[in-house]
Amino acid sequence: MSGAIPHEELPILEALINIRNQLTALKKDSAEYTKPQEVQSIYNAVIKQITKLNKIREEQQVSEAVQDAGKDGSGNAKGEMSDYNGPLTKNTRVDTMLVDVFYLLSLFFITVGRSRECPAMFSQIGCMKQLLDHMDESGVYTEADLKPFASRIQELDEIIKRDEQEHKHPPQLTKLMKRKLDVCQQMVNNLENKLSVLSVELLPIHQKLVSIRRQLFAAAAKRKPAKADVKQLQEELRKIEAKRVDGKFLGPGGSSVPEGQEILAGLLESCFETSNDILVRNTTVSPTLQPIYDRLMETKQQLEHLEQRHRWTLRETDLWTYHLTLKDIDRLRVNGKFVDNEGRQPEGQLVLLYLLRRCYNLLNKLISSSEPLSEELMPISNKLSTISKCLKEVSKYGGTFTLRDMYPYRLALHQIASMRKPVLDKQGNPTDELQWLDRNGSVPEGQTILQAQFEEVEQTIEELLNREEAEDDDDDDDYDNADGSVSSSVTTEEGTASESDLVVSTVLDSQSAISTPDVEVATSQLAIA
Repeated sequence: MSGAIPHEELPILEALINIRNQLTALKKDSAEYTKPQEVQSIYNAVIKQITKLNKIREEQQVSEAVQDAGKDGSGNAKGEMSDYNGPLTKNTRVDTMLVDVFYLLSLFFITVGRSRECPAMFSQIGCMKQLLDHMDESGVYTEADLKPFASRIQELDEIIKRDEQEHKHPPQLTKLMKRKLDVCQQMVNNLENKLSVLSVELLPIHQKLVSIRRQLFAAAAKRKPAKADVKQLQEELRKIEAKRVDGKFLGPGGSSVPEGQEILAGLLESCFETSNDILVRNTTVSPTLQPIYDRLMETKQQLEHLEQRHRWTLRETDLWTYHLTLKDIDRLRVNGKFVDNEGRQPEGQLVLLYLLRRCYNLLNKLISSSEPLSEELMPISNKLSTISKCLKEVSKYGGTFTLRDMYPYRLALHQIASMRKPVLDKQGNPTDELQWLDRNGSVPEGQTILQAQFEEVEQTIEELLNREEAEDDDDDDDYDNADGSVSSSVTTEEGTASESDLVVSTVLDSQSAISTPDVEVATSQLAIA
């Protein structure tokens, strides 16, 4: 339960509520692109409130430490404050509101393309912690599952260090992010230590059992589980069980009993129970848990749809709604279980927990996969990506390509290049530097990514045209070496045509014959883009 709010912090709570309302209203405005200046202004307001909150709580802790020192006869009150790192050390409504504001603000930072900065890390770290908590709770994971977390933590740690060196953000914020990231690292270390008791000889069996259990959970979550698939998984479980001798999995040669027997025995038993439960029951979950199941299934389907088409349809701030939904559902659990009105634990717990963890995993993927690219530049990036895909598909047909064949792509590239405008200096005068600008004339984040995509398409076009020249040279060599295939000259009504003229006309005819369908296909794909 949240603690009482000191009267000194009430103005801060009111300010945070107003900021959250402001962010929510900005999120709902889908008719306009989010302006980085607005996000920065709101961020500055949040930092201002954090500074005030830090000052109030530091004074409170100093006062309490002085009182304690007076009782104990010690004067080391100031030294005890040296490790204070931020406001998120209590559990009042001010703290929960601050967490909500920071989470939503971090999504705005990702939306405007500033995903490689400390403020954008708040939502990413929050998602990781939720997933690690659930993995620890379920105990169903492998070393391969932990590797992405370890690498992601390392990437975020480098971002924090860079921001600290460049002084991009206040020290209080970088310390807060570092502390939260350290918590995730400690959780990963603890999970790895739990797996360390497994002997190397038992790792393949453990990985197989984890894979089977996940398949069983996925089958159980369906409205109509495929029982034939479940029976097939049961057969695999029986094969694994047959490897045990006197209830133990033996090492190579059968002369040793490797460490980690309890983990495998628990997993095997859990898999059998889950499979039997799926085969005998008539419903997925208890009727009292059906509303939660429906909400989780709907959320999972929506997140899966976003995962497939996030480059074209996702606005990162939209993930806030899914975060709130999952948080509300997670809060319904009592001691890790969903209960009914009478406090009982109805059937279907594993299904709901699987769906909840699956949703958290999808949410984490969507947040982590965001590129440092402003949403205003995303349409240009998508078009360049489409042109690149079309060129790769056309190149699969083989043959040679002329400037005429490459015309649709060169035209699309020219249109994108013409969208670059001169950057204005501080006095408002145009400079020689060309960038893709937003509607207000400012430079959005992601110029480097767009330039790399643009150059990649240019290079692909040049390679296809150069391939034409190379193949023309090969054709000339083959023609010269052919015995009696073509005479050295051809007599026409107007005179004698040279050998090279005949070859060029033949190549051009063959190009026009084979390239037209490819150009039509590519042009239609570009029109769709």
